[in-house]
Amino acid sequence: MTSDNAEPSTTATPALNAGRDEHHYLGAPSRRSWRGLIGQIGNVLADLPLFLTAPLYRRWHLRWGSTNDEVASAMPGDSTFPDAQFVSTRSITIKAEPAAVWPWLVQVGCGRAGFYSNDLLDNLARPSATTILPDLQHLEIGQWVPMSPSSTPTDKTAFRVDSFEIESWMLWAKPDSTWSWRLTPTASGGTRLVTRIHAVYDWSRPPTAILGVILMELGDFAMMRRMLRGIRARAESVRLRPLSSGTLHHSEVWVVSVDCAGCESSRLSRLGHRVHADPP
Repeated sequence: MTSDNAEPSTTATPALNAGRDEHHYLGAPSRRSWRGLIGQIGNVLADLPLFLTAPLYRRWHLRWGSTNDEVASAMPGDSTFPDAQFVSTRSITIKAEPAAVWPWLVQVGCGRAGFYSNDLLDNLARPSATTILPDLQHLEIGQWVPMSPSSTPTDKTAFRVDSFEIESWMLWAKPDSTWSWRLTPTASGGTRLVTRIHAVYDWSRPPTAILGVILMELGDFAMMRRMLRGIRARAESVRLRPLSSGTLHHSEVWVVSVDCAGCESSRLSRLGHRVHADPP
């Protein structure tokens, strides 16, 4: 199996000027550069063998990283499509508590923070965020999770947030599939992140079913594996460093550092209410 490239080291500071565009956070998804585009092409080429050979080891990759108990355990959305032709349960251990993992899931989406995966394929070559973006931390039932660059999300191009429990689990749903996440604290203070997809191939609409087969049977494993590793790298590497003592609010100055080669993970409270940061 090919290994993922290390994420770039980034230090980000939110804009200090009130008149500056709200999306101008350093570390937020930015316009593509030639160097970044070449790196994205390299990532896709590295994953190409997985795309082409995934059906050969389908039984193994449908439960990549998961224990027998995790595969057998119930998750939100299981009862929606009990006869789905595609059911996967993938898992990863993250050396950061659920509160530090949750914000990365909340901001997922094409045109939002990206998917932390192959940006060339799933985010129009726009680099996925390497910081937690406060503007994308609002979460509510019915909210769109765009899967394509469509200007107006629909049930064909996006999931909706079906239900969730903060820092514990979340379920996305659309008419032919569900995508659930579960965050479980580990004894060592980390997180066991489990994700499950149910997808239905509707052969009453052959073009749609064929597209679904191509996306899920060939593309899903490589993309999901890279996404899980991308979430892990970000959650384990983020530090919030206060520039002043005390509790930090979103309107105050704070600095986010990302060094996915390895750095101490931070303690994050629920963004959207208030941000607390450990001393540097």
